[in-house]
Amino acid sequence: MTPLNLVFLGSDSIALPLLNWLANEGSELARVVAVLTQPDRPAGRGQTISPNAIKTWALTRHLPVHQPEKLTDDVRAQLAGYGADVALVMAYGHILRDEFISTPRLGTLNLHTSLLPKYRGASPIQTAIASGERETGVTLMRIVRELDAGPVADVERTPITALETAQDIETKLAAACVPLVARALPRLCEGALDFAPQDITAVSFCRRLEKADGALDFAQPAAALAARINGLFPWPTCTVSLHGQDVKLGLADAVPGSGPAGTVLRSDAAGLLIGTGLGVLRLRRLQRPGGKLLVAADFLRGFPVPAGTIIASRPMSPLVSATPFRS
Repeated sequence: MTPLNLVFLGSDSIALPLLNWLANEGSELARVVAVLTQPDRPAGRGQTISPNAIKTWALTRHLPVHQPEKLTDDVRAQLAGYGADVALVMAYGHILRDEFISTPRLGTLNLHTSLLPKYRGASPIQTAIASGERETGVTLMRIVRELDAGPVADVERTPITALETAQDIETKLAAACVPLVARALPRLCEGALDFAPQDITAVSFCRRLEKADGALDFAQPAAALAARINGLFPWPTCTVSLHGQDVKLGLADAVPGSGPAGTVLRSDAAGLLIGTGLGVLRLRRLQRPGGKLLVAADFLRGFPVPAGTIIASRPMSPLVSATPFRS
């Protein structure tokens, strides 16, 4: 097949494995002719204005890069000027108007990091893990104006194990985009890429996460708390107050046992054990202010937490809704 002219719209490094594949092994199927990404923003502790990873990738390959604050008619005209056969969107950050969506000859497709119709919205990776899911994936769909509601062409699934964080799963999902797009592009070119409507009875929504979402209520079951800790690492990260310091939690699991909710029961070589509403929460990686993330045994050597220590609970805001969250 003649390679498709593809315009990529995205602003997050999760798309880099796919873009690298398109620039190399996938170049027989499609060639990226232009990139649209978010304007340069302040980043890091120094709030230095820097290009995002997608812009950097495009510039190293001497590709045209556009960073509009709004998708105006002029931007749409530029897209049309590239003779785009298809536009591919992943974690872009702009809502696309109908006339923009329909500009490429074969339309505009979107990669969403959940098994739609579950977890439409801004934090599907974190929310799936925090909700205790044991499987997630990437969905390829035709983009429509309604949030993540387009008909679905294909999915690539990946398991979630009990000791994987959002950081781990994001890496797996980034890689999962490659076989998904590799299957889809030839079918799209042949007019054989079929789309099925989403099951509206199974729709759920997630929202943009906030630092306050790192709160933990130890009256909840240990399994739910561990899922929340793992799902919210590395951001916004769950924290607890120990000896008057906010300690970040990087990994946890649930183990059998019982004890008063929020009370440190003991520590062992694998972690710090805390009573909950059901079962025992084991904190496996912790980080004190200004320190490094450490396995529990190393952390506790320099920051002992004796049995009987009581950790205050804080209310946990819901991450999932059957209807869209209000922004």
